[in-house]
Amino acid sequence: MSTLQSEIEAHLATSEPDTEVLLAEVLPSPTHPTLRIFIDHPDGVSLALCERVTALLGELRERYALEVSSPGAERPLTKPNHFRRFVGRRARVRTREPRPVPAAGSAGEQRAKSFTGELVGATDSEITLAADGGVVAIPYSEIRRSNLVEE
Repeated sequence: MSTLQSEIEAHLATSEPDTEVLLAEVLPSPTHPTLRIFIDHPDGVSLALCERVTALLGELRERYALEVSSPGAERPLTKPNHFRRFVGRRARVRTREPRPVPAAGSAGEQRAKSFTGELVGATDSEITLAADGGVVAIPYSEIRRSNLVEE
């Protein structure tokens, strides 16, 4: 999780304590970078909630064009509890560095940075994904980006 995401979570903790920040990412731009924030709430994400969060983050609007939205069907997975909540669902996980691809009977080691399959486990240190060709364990520290995939 980024420092910026931690700052946003801390800022919202008092005014919108039930709002969870799923992902905060900066999209570079030569003129004005965009800060995209995906939020979730136990009662769902409404336009009114997005507007309240946007208003609470006024100081960030001076540095970024701000986008606040619900995660949608292909919601980002950024924390161990996100992965645990969605065990049994399909996910795509992109790693920071190429990892060995589980493949039975193939000649030579293949490596990839993207894996898609059923999320079969999530501990405090890694996830386990049943990807095409076999099961792969990926430590959270090696995950660059991940999200659910529509089934």
